[in-house]
Amino acid sequence: MSASAGYDPTPSYPPVGGTVDLGLPQPSDGVLAIDGPAALPWETLLAKLDPRRVVDIREHYLPWHEVEARTAQAELPGDPVFGKLYDGALSDLFDELPVPAADAIVVGPGSALVPHDVLWYADVPRPIALDEMRRNAVPNVGMPSGSRGSEQRLLFFDWPLEARHRQELAPQLDRYLDLGDADAIRSLDGATLRRTLAWLASRPFRTRPTFLPGPWGGQWLRRTLGIRTEAPNLAWSYELIAPEAGILVDSLEVGFDLLMAAEGARVVGEDVVVRFGNSFPIRFDYLDTLEGGHLSIQCHPTPEYAAATFGLPYTQLESYYVVETTPEARVFLGLRADANVAAFERDARAALTGREFDPERHLQAHEAIQHQLYLIPAGTPHASGAGNVVLEISATPYLYTLRFYDWLRENGDGELRPVHVDHAFANLDGVRRGAAVARDLIQPPTVVRAGPGWAELDLGGLPELFFAVHRLDFDRAVADDTGSRFHVLALVEGEALTIETAAGDAHALAYGETIIVPAAVGAYELRADGPRKVVKAFVK
Repeated sequence: MSASAGYDPTPSYPPVGGTVDLGLPQPSDGVLAIDGPAALPWETLLAKLDPRRVVDIREHYLPWHEVEARTAQAELPGDPVFGKLYDGALSDLFDELPVPAADAIVVGPGSALVPHDVLWYADVPRPIALDEMRRNAVPNVGMPSGSRGSEQRLLFFDWPLEARHRQELAPQLDRYLDLGDADAIRSLDGATLRRTLAWLASRPFRTRPTFLPGPWGGQWLRRTLGIRTEAPNLAWSYELIAPEAGILVDSLEVGFDLLMAAEGARVVGEDVVVRFGNSFPIRFDYLDTLEGGHLSIQCHPTPEYAAATFGLPYTQLESYYVVETTPEARVFLGLRADANVAAFERDARAALTGREFDPERHLQAHEAIQHQLYLIPAGTPHASGAGNVVLEISATPYLYTLRFYDWLRENGDGELRPVHVDHAFANLDGVRRGAAVARDLIQPPTVVRAGPGWAELDLGGLPELFFAVHRLDFDRAVADDTGSRFHVLALVEGEALTIETAAGDAHALAYGETIIVPAAVGAYELRADGPRKVVKAFVK
């Protein structure tokens, strides 16, 4: 498909009943608490405040060695990559909280724990926080100011802890600040924030996608969707990965987790909230290998291993939907009928010291067929091959991809990229092999419902996958209904369409874009001026 004129990498929505303010607001009288994540540019913010009023909560943390001891449950001893999700609270990092003066400004992660009159939350988009951590520019939660944090701790300790804390504060916020650009602070008063979140929960909306280069990355995202980058390739588009996603309100980015905290039942549906809490359980992302290389050979943990080892409430069950492909491109999926797992493990361990091997000695490589869905239950070895654009539709537990082999690729320091042989082989499902792989994991579509000029197809499923993947094929229009459970849609063929709800809200959707239709929407219609294909995912 030629370059898309319509794909919008920065979808935004207006604030309801208020405006986004530029610059740091005038601090109020009384005790003002300014809470936020550890990776925020706190020093820049502090420079804008009256130092006579400031109480830096970070000076009141426990000594770092005691913080480490109290949070040791988040560590996997000897594991250089993964951690166990921390389930504690920010209050664990203090023995005593400061008692501020009547006009104090308390700043830093945990400031809201101090009695206060006014509460602000200063935030920074997750991709920026990750970049700053990789530059050794920010500390982890509990570290003294000026310390250098670790990415591993950021991902598995800081972010889960901060997300829970931020969600607890959402109903009380007097102001929300975006410090993604610390020299151009943007903010929204709390009442306007909550009105805007309530409005978004009643209509289709998109989260802001994030685009990342990678060692196997391709050129489709930049050439077809028109994404600008100075990197040599783009490997991922995080269209909707809730733990990292933000929503643009005018020019201010709000963490998607705040929407879930405020309006989760209306976004995903009452029964989905009962099952998954404030976690948005489905993710969409593109894996671009057009003119690129193979992904690493990988699997994801079983539910039992995910819970016991990583502290996950559910695991990353996956599927690949092939959006674009090229002749001879493949999808690696499942073991060969004659695969010897012990021999596979010997080859994978030898690769740790630089010995190359051909994964097709052990794995099946299937033809990549445009618009085919490939199911990937936990423990199944898989990878998208070079020459594909795959829409990965999966569960959203976050960050536990277990690599068997990565083609001896190096990181930026000239070292082999990390693989996770122990974890991967502890989760390998040896049953997914031989002819059963194509039969069970590459299923033909079946018609769910149809009418003149349209059909809804079930693209395949398994009992262990809690989500369904359907496709709506239509010429001009098709009606649908969330039925009290959210839908996630992506336009995978055709230039554009319009989504119109029964309440009269309309939202355009261009080729390649992903959109959430909240459970509260109910009936809606997709309209276009020619043939379209729309992938739809939802919790079964």
